Amino acid sequence: MDLALLRTFVTVHRAGSFTRAAALLGLSQPAVTSQIRTLERQLGRPLFLRQARGVTPTTIGDELAHKAAPHLDALVEIAETGLDDGSSLRTLHLAGPPEFTAERALPALTRLTGEDGQGFALRASFGTAEETLEGLAAGHHDLAIGTARPRGALLTATPLCDEEHILVAAPHWTEGTGAVRPHRTGAPDLEHIPVVEVHESLPFVARYWATVFDARPAASGTVVASDLRAVLACTVAGAGLAVLPRYLCAEALARGEVVALHDPAVPPLRTYFLVVRTGTLAMPHIARAHEWLLRAAADWG
Repeated sequence: MDLALLRTFVTVHRAGSFTRAAALLGLSQPAVTSQIRTLERQLGRPLFLRQARGVTPTTIGDELAHKAAPHLDALVEIAETGLDDGSSLRTLHLAGPPEFTAERALPALTRLTGEDGQGFALRASFGTAEETLEGLAAGHHDLAIGTARPRGALLTATPLCDEEHILVAAPHWTEGTGAVRPHRTGAPDLEHIPVVEVHESLPFVARYWATVFDARPAASGTVVASDLRAVLACTVAGAGLAVLPRYLCAEALARGEVVALHDPAVPPLRTYFLVVRTGTLAMPHIARAHEWLLRAAADWG
């Protein structure tokens, strides 16, 4: 079986589209289509179901991809580095949510590549959970940090750490007449406080309300900023309440720039996962980064 055909097949499987696969491979779409048809003729089985938007693998296609992809990735590793592992510096392509990746993952990996001389360069990109996993599956990234366990056999996820969420606001919202008083049971009177969030759908606030108060938030977002660090800055400035990860607002809490508006017995948690394409942990630079992040996460409070 022609390895070039297998490489094209795996790329289409990961990209979910002949058009996206052609762009990744530097080929024309007709060339990709022709190669897939050739492989299907050789196997005597259809590998993809053509749809209006992209393609969906058949069960045979999924089975072949699961078997072939790790070996093709290993061959690419050999081709790019040569037989001498020390002959070149590998580049690790990391993707994840901007705040967690910047505040947690990148400092840990920078210490690994810088101080310990483990032999890989680092490139980071940020995106939503969906964008990150799609990019990983398509081969744009080597290692992804996500907040959901992906389905299917092509991606493998390992729990990294849990993130505690806290309901906070600037201190003046708890002072004077009608101030909010933190307590464990029931929802404090929060409807008069504006909401600061990362999206109009209030993902953090809505999840906190559903988990802790078994209710929906009554207020809408007054300030919406797509980065949690911007949400924290606006909250410190007094713009309103926000739900933030403890790691991100711990220093602001210690300095008294924000205060907790509620103290639930069981705070909401969100789990982060390290995700790779199945089989790629055989590559030394990905395995080192994966192991190092797991070790570093053990010390993240």
